[in-house]
Amino acid sequence: MTIDKGQMRKVIFASSVGTLIEWYDFYIFGSLAPIIAAQFFPKSDPTAALLSTLATFAAGFIVRPFGALVFGRLGDKVGRKYTFLLTLVLMGGSTFAIGLVPGYETIGFAAPIIVLMLRLLQGLALGGEYGGAATYVAEHAPEHKRGAYTSWIQTTATLGLLLSLGIILITRKSMASDPMDSIRAFEDWGWRIPFWFSVVLVGMSIYIRLKMHESPLFMRLKTSGKTSTNPIRESLMKRSNLKMVLLALFGATMGQGVVWYTGQFYAQTFLENACKIDFEQTRTILIWAIVFATPLFIVFGNWSDRVGRKWIIMSGLLLAIVAYRPIYRTMLDLTDTATSVKDDAKSRIEKVIVPLQGKEYSLQTSTTLHVYQNGIEEKTVSTDTLFNSGAERVQFKPKQFKVLPNNVYWALVALLFIQIVFVTMVYGPIAAFLVEIFPTKIRYTSMSLPYHLGNGVFGGMTPFIAVLLGTMYTADPLVGLWYPIAVAGICLIIGTIYLSNRIDPNVND
Repeated sequence: MTIDKGQMRKVIFASSVGTLIEWYDFYIFGSLAPIIAAQFFPKSDPTAALLSTLATFAAGFIVRPFGALVFGRLGDKVGRKYTFLLTLVLMGGSTFAIGLVPGYETIGFAAPIIVLMLRLLQGLALGGEYGGAATYVAEHAPEHKRGAYTSWIQTTATLGLLLSLGIILITRKSMASDPMDSIRAFEDWGWRIPFWFSVVLVGMSIYIRLKMHESPLFMRLKTSGKTSTNPIRESLMKRSNLKMVLLALFGATMGQGVVWYTGQFYAQTFLENACKIDFEQTRTILIWAIVFATPLFIVFGNWSDRVGRKWIIMSGLLLAIVAYRPIYRTMLDLTDTATSVKDDAKSRIEKVIVPLQGKEYSLQTSTTLHVYQNGIEEKTVSTDTLFNSGAERVQFKPKQFKVLPNNVYWALVALLFIQIVFVTMVYGPIAAFLVEIFPTKIRYTSMSLPYHLGNGVFGGMTPFIAVLLGTMYTADPLVGLWYPIAVAGICLIIGTIYLSNRIDPNVND
């Protein structure tokens, strides 16, 4: 079946917009991790709160393979279109609901539990979305153009992250005319607005997707009565197909996953927590790097149609393995206090101690100081009252963020750009690679499973494991990088030995 270019553009646009919005919904949580830690977890230990938030963030990744099985089965039995319409509604509703959950101070431990449940729903929804969108585009694509056309779907994860960062910064700046008042308002309640905004985006995407038609390859199977009766069993119990699921996981997607989340999420966490860069500059550095590098998804996807998928992916893994530690060492050196400027106006009080009374004070926003004794919150004090009256004898310990000079700022943009180039190499061709190694009748299930195991479990755990390693082995500030390096190294070896470079795009159709 031949599809003209105009119709193909509509297929790509409709699939990509919905998938971009799902990634936006999924990543808004990670982009706001430090603020969410203060809102939904006890404030007596900020480090434990951040780790708990990153673990909740990672939980959404861990359930993605289950979403791949549930919605993949539905997509292979009922159809691609209606399945990823369902995942879109589920994702949008969960994201909006996170913006409504009261904080820890209001409902206690019920707050993080509710957020965790909603995060798990997000993970299930995303587990069904990506495979459907990639399969849908690939099954419309003309012969030998799957890499070029599916690479547009590959841009959506990075663009979803870009959109989340942009909405956060716009919201943060528009809360009040005074910069400090704006920051306080955003940290108090304004952080909820990006979650609520999801409803608008999801509504637009549902309208667009309702106008879509079912995949022609799937309709051909359905008309002839050859759809799978049990896609999960055929994917996992049939030896030849299970072999390809495992090869796709250990030879491609787990390495691709850690490179994606190191280059974009761990890099952001590292700049903010290890390099102590200002919140706004951290986000804009990443935004510029994403803007400059995103077109390369299309370049490498297109190139893979001509030279094959394997060696582009393997080259990206190898470059990441070799370059990560030198890149992050340079990031630390560039942001050393000797070459940076501290902005006192953007200081935050991490913890303050009253030596005579033995109490601890924790300030998570700029307006309220929480008083603890023996780990139990005793009272809340307005900082305005505290500063003006001198009622408490407090020793302040401000956390100061560095504001970078232009040359350092743009050097960091370049270093993040290099990391995202690695991302585009491993991620640009991966959808076409996964589509082509599985039969049409079980493709949605089969390709979704290794993708979400590799990205969800191995990749999504990267920020949490890297930060955790940093708290355990403080002597090496780069210790967190050993996790993505090790996973990418294993994947490089297996993929180099066992993956085929060229697969006939029509062999399984």
